Amino acid sequence: MKLLKSIAVITGVSKGIGYATASALLQKGAIVYGLGRHNHIVHPNFIFVPCDVRNPNEVHQAFAQIKSTTAAIDILVNNAGLGYFGMLEEMPQTEITEMMETNVNGTIYCCREVLPLMKAQEKGHIINIASTAALEGMPQVAAYCASKWAVKGLSESLFREVRDFNIKVTCIYPGSVKTDFFRNSPNIKPHDYMLMPEDIATNIVHALEMPDNFHTVNLEIRPLRPKGPQPQKTK
Repeated sequence: MKLLKSIAVITGVSKGIGYATASALLQKGAIVYGLGRHNHIVHPNFIFVPCDVRNPNEVHQAFAQIKSTTAAIDILVNNAGLGYFGMLEEMPQTEITEMMETNVNGTIYCCREVLPLMKAQEKGHIINIASTAALEGMPQVAAYCASKWAVKGLSESLFREVRDFNIKVTCIYPGSVKTDFFRNSPNIKPHDYMLMPEDIATNIVHALEMPDNFHTVNLEIRPLRPKGPQPQKTK
Protein backbone atom coordinates (compact mmCIF):
# COMPACT_ATOMS: atom_id res chain seq x y z
CA MET A 1 0.00 0.00 0.00
CA LYS A 2 1.16 3.51 -0.77
CA LEU A 3 0.84 5.46 2.48
CA LEU A 4 0.90 8.93 0.93
CA LYS A 5 -2.64 10.37 1.38
CA SER A 6 -3.92 7.06 2.74
CA ILE A 7 -6.58 7.28 5.48
CA ALA A 8 -5.73 5.63 8.80
CA VAL A 9 -7.63 5.22 12.05
CA ILE A 10 -5.62 4.41 15.18
CA THR A 11 -7.04 3.65 18.63
CA GLY A 12 -5.21 4.37 21.85
CA VAL A 13 -3.41 7.18 20.09
CA SER A 14 -2.63 9.25 23.17
CA LYS A 15 0.70 7.59 23.97
CA GLY A 16 2.95 4.57 23.52
CA ILE A 17 2.57 2.44 20.41
CA GLY A 18 -0.48 4.36 19.19
CA TYR A 19 1.30 7.69 19.41
CA ALA A 20 4.43 6.32 17.71
CA THR A 21 2.40 4.71 14.92
CA ALA A 22 0.43 7.87 14.27
CA SER A 23 3.67 9.85 14.11
CA ALA A 24 5.25 7.35 11.70
CA LEU A 25 2.24 7.36 9.37
CA LEU A 26 2.06 11.14 9.40
CA GLN A 27 5.71 11.24 8.36
CA LYS A 28 4.76 9.04 5.41
CA GLY A 29 2.10 11.52 4.34
CA ALA A 30 -0.95 9.64 5.61
CA ILE A 31 -4.06 11.32 7.02
CA VAL A 32 -4.57 9.96 10.52
CA TYR A 33 -7.69 9.92 12.68
CA GLY A 34 -6.74 9.19 16.28
CA LEU A 35 -9.18 7.72 18.78
CA GLY A 36 -8.42 8.12 22.46
CA ARG A 37 -9.13 10.00 25.64
CA HIS A 38 -6.34 12.57 25.35
CA ASN A 39 -4.49 14.14 22.45
CA HIS A 40 -0.81 15.04 22.32
CA ILE A 41 -0.35 15.26 18.53
CA VAL A 42 -0.46 18.51 16.59
CA HIS A 43 -0.21 18.02 12.83
CA PRO A 44 -2.24 19.34 9.87
CA ASN A 45 -3.05 15.77 8.78
CA PHE A 46 -4.07 14.55 12.23
CA ILE A 47 -7.65 14.61 13.47
CA PHE A 48 -8.33 13.63 17.07
CA VAL A 49 -11.65 11.97 17.85
CA PRO A 50 -12.41 11.49 21.56
CA CYS A 51 -13.60 7.93 22.13
CA ASP A 52 -13.68 5.20 24.78
CA VAL A 53 -13.49 2.00 22.73
CA ARG A 54 -15.20 0.07 25.52
CA ASN A 55 -18.42 1.85 24.66
CA PRO A 56 -19.99 0.63 21.38
CA ASN A 57 -22.09 3.78 21.05
CA GLU A 58 -19.04 6.01 21.35
CA VAL A 59 -17.20 3.87 18.79
CA HIS A 60 -20.13 4.10 16.38
CA GLN A 61 -20.37 7.88 16.83
CA ALA A 62 -16.61 8.28 16.35
CA PHE A 63 -16.64 6.37 13.08
CA ALA A 64 -19.77 8.22 11.93
CA GLN A 65 -17.81 11.44 12.46
CA ILE A 66 -14.85 10.05 10.50
CA LYS A 67 -17.05 8.78 7.65
CA SER A 68 -18.70 12.19 7.39
CA THR A 69 -15.35 13.71 6.42
CA THR A 70 -13.77 10.96 4.29
CA ALA A 71 -15.09 8.49 1.74
CA ALA A 72 -12.45 5.87 2.51
CA ILE A 73 -10.65 4.19 5.39
CA ASP A 74 -7.55 2.35 4.24
CA ILE A 75 -6.00 1.39 7.58
CA LEU A 76 -7.29 0.50 11.04
CA VAL A 77 -4.81 -0.01 13.87
CA ASN A 78 -6.47 -1.50 16.95
CA ASN A 79 -3.92 -0.50 19.56
CA ALA A 80 -5.98 0.49 22.61
CA GLY A 81 -5.32 -1.96 25.42
CA LEU A 82 -4.26 -2.40 29.01
CA GLY A 83 -3.21 -5.06 31.48
CA TYR A 84 -3.53 -5.80 35.16
CA PHE A 85 -1.29 -8.22 37.01
CA GLY A 86 -1.96 -10.55 39.91
CA MET A 87 -3.30 -13.93 40.95
CA LEU A 88 -6.56 -14.61 39.14
CA GLU A 89 -8.63 -15.30 42.26
CA GLU A 90 -7.41 -12.08 43.84
CA MET A 91 -8.01 -9.81 40.85
CA PRO A 92 -10.98 -7.44 41.21
CA GLN A 93 -13.79 -8.10 38.77
CA THR A 94 -13.63 -4.47 37.65
CA GLU A 95 -10.07 -5.01 36.37
CA ILE A 96 -10.99 -8.20 34.51
CA THR A 97 -13.99 -6.50 32.94
CA GLU A 98 -11.95 -3.46 31.90
CA MET A 99 -9.36 -5.64 30.17
CA MET A 100 -11.96 -7.67 28.30
CA GLU A 101 -14.00 -4.63 27.28
CA THR A 102 -10.93 -2.72 26.07
CA ASN A 103 -8.69 -5.41 24.61
CA VAL A 104 -11.37 -7.65 23.07
CA ASN A 105 -14.65 -5.78 22.70
CA GLY A 106 -13.03 -2.53 21.60
CA THR A 107 -11.15 -4.34 18.84
CA ILE A 108 -14.33 -6.05 17.67
CA TYR A 109 -16.35 -2.81 17.70
CA CYS A 110 -13.79 -0.99 15.55
CA CYS A 111 -13.41 -3.87 13.10
CA ARG A 112 -17.17 -4.00 12.62
CA GLU A 113 -17.25 -0.29 11.81
CA VAL A 114 -14.62 -0.41 9.05
CA LEU A 115 -15.39 -3.76 7.41
CA PRO A 116 -18.43 -2.70 5.34
CA LEU A 117 -16.50 0.28 3.96
CA MET A 118 -13.35 -1.74 3.26
CA LYS A 119 -15.39 -4.44 1.53
CA ALA A 120 -17.15 -1.84 -0.63
CA GLN A 121 -13.85 -0.23 -1.66
CA GLU A 122 -12.23 -3.70 -2.02
CA LYS A 123 -9.12 -2.76 -0.12
CA GLY A 124 -7.93 -2.16 3.41
CA HIS A 125 -5.56 -3.31 6.12
CA ILE A 126 -6.48 -4.01 9.74
CA ILE A 127 -3.65 -4.20 12.28
CA ASN A 128 -4.49 -5.73 15.66
CA ILE A 129 -1.99 -5.30 18.47
CA ALA A 130 -1.97 -8.41 20.63
CA SER A 131 1.02 -9.45 22.77
CA THR A 132 3.40 -12.33 23.27
CA ALA A 133 0.94 -13.06 26.08
CA ALA A 134 -1.30 -14.32 23.26
CA LEU A 135 1.29 -16.97 22.40
CA GLU A 136 2.13 -18.42 25.79
CA GLY A 137 0.49 -18.50 29.19
CA MET A 138 2.35 -16.75 31.98
CA PRO A 139 1.74 -16.62 35.73
CA GLN A 140 -0.15 -13.69 37.25
CA VAL A 141 -1.43 -12.46 33.91
CA ALA A 142 -4.08 -15.12 33.27
CA ALA A 143 -6.93 -12.71 32.51
CA TYR A 144 -4.69 -10.51 30.35
CA CYS A 145 -3.46 -13.56 28.44
CA ALA A 146 -7.08 -14.61 27.92
CA SER A 147 -7.93 -11.22 26.43
CA LYS A 148 -4.96 -11.28 24.05
CA TRP A 149 -5.56 -14.90 23.01
CA ALA A 150 -9.03 -13.65 22.03
CA VAL A 151 -7.43 -10.97 19.83
CA LYS A 152 -5.28 -13.66 18.22
CA GLY A 153 -8.31 -15.86 17.50
CA LEU A 154 -10.29 -12.91 16.18
CA SER A 155 -7.45 -11.88 13.86
CA GLU A 156 -6.78 -15.35 12.46
CA SER A 157 -10.48 -15.95 11.78
CA LEU A 158 -11.04 -12.49 10.33
CA PHE A 159 -8.18 -12.64 7.86
CA ARG A 160 -9.73 -15.75 6.35
CA GLU A 161 -13.14 -14.06 6.19
CA VAL A 162 -11.98 -10.98 4.32
CA ARG A 163 -8.96 -11.97 2.21
CA ASP A 164 -11.18 -12.46 -0.87
CA PHE A 165 -12.29 -8.84 -0.49
CA ASN A 166 -8.65 -7.76 -0.85
CA ILE A 167 -8.50 -6.86 2.85
CA LYS A 168 -5.49 -7.75 4.97
CA VAL A 169 -5.54 -8.52 8.69
CA THR A 170 -2.25 -8.54 10.59
CA CYS A 171 -1.86 -9.48 14.24
CA ILE A 172 1.24 -8.17 15.99
CA TYR A 173 2.67 -9.80 19.11
CA PRO A 174 5.06 -7.41 20.87
CA GLY A 175 7.16 -8.46 23.81
CA SER A 176 7.81 -5.96 26.58
CA VAL A 177 7.69 -2.37 25.32
CA LYS A 178 8.89 0.71 27.18
CA THR A 179 5.54 2.40 27.73
CA ASP A 180 3.29 3.09 30.71
CA PHE A 181 1.66 -0.32 30.16
CA PHE A 182 3.43 -1.49 33.32
CA ARG A 183 1.86 1.22 35.48
CA ASN A 184 -0.36 -1.47 37.00
CA SER A 185 2.56 -3.78 37.77
CA PRO A 186 4.51 -2.80 40.91
CA ASN A 187 7.21 -5.38 40.17
CA ILE A 188 8.03 -4.37 36.57
CA LYS A 189 9.44 -0.99 35.64
CA PRO A 190 10.03 0.15 32.03
CA HIS A 191 13.69 0.20 31.02
CA ASP A 192 15.85 0.75 27.95
CA TYR A 193 16.32 -2.96 27.16
CA MET A 194 12.65 -3.28 26.34
CA LEU A 195 11.38 -2.58 22.84
CA MET A 196 10.63 1.04 22.05
CA PRO A 197 7.20 2.11 20.75
CA GLU A 198 8.95 3.33 17.60
CA ASP A 199 10.20 -0.23 16.98
CA ILE A 200 6.62 -1.49 16.77
CA ALA A 201 5.58 1.47 14.63
CA THR A 202 8.39 0.75 12.18
CA ASN A 203 7.20 -2.85 11.79
CA ILE A 204 3.60 -1.70 11.30
CA VAL A 205 4.66 0.68 8.53
CA HIS A 206 6.71 -2.09 6.91
CA ALA A 207 3.73 -4.46 6.92
CA LEU A 208 1.47 -1.78 5.46
CA GLU A 209 3.90 -0.92 2.67
CA MET A 210 4.34 -4.48 1.40
CA PRO A 211 3.04 -5.33 -2.12
CA ASP A 212 -0.69 -5.87 -2.49
CA ASN A 213 -0.40 -9.65 -2.83
CA PHE A 214 1.93 -9.97 0.20
CA HIS A 215 0.15 -10.58 3.49
CA THR A 216 1.86 -10.48 6.88
CA VAL A 217 -0.60 -12.48 8.98
CA ASN A 218 1.30 -12.79 12.27
CA LEU A 219 4.27 -10.73 13.41
CA GLU A 220 6.09 -11.60 16.64
CA ILE A 221 8.49 -8.94 17.92
CA ARG A 222 10.63 -9.39 21.03
CA PRO A 223 13.51 -7.51 22.64
CA LEU A 224 16.76 -9.37 22.08
CA ARG A 225 17.92 -9.09 25.70
CA PRO A 226 14.88 -8.04 27.75
CA LYS A 227 16.83 -8.15 31.02
CA GLY A 228 19.90 -6.44 29.62
CA PRO A 229 23.41 -7.91 29.36
CA GLN A 230 23.92 -10.88 31.63
CA PRO A 231 27.26 -11.98 33.15
CA GLN A 232 28.93 -14.62 30.99
CA LYS A 233 29.41 -18.01 32.61
CA THR A 234 33.01 -19.10 32.95
CA LYS A 235 34.09 -22.71 32.51
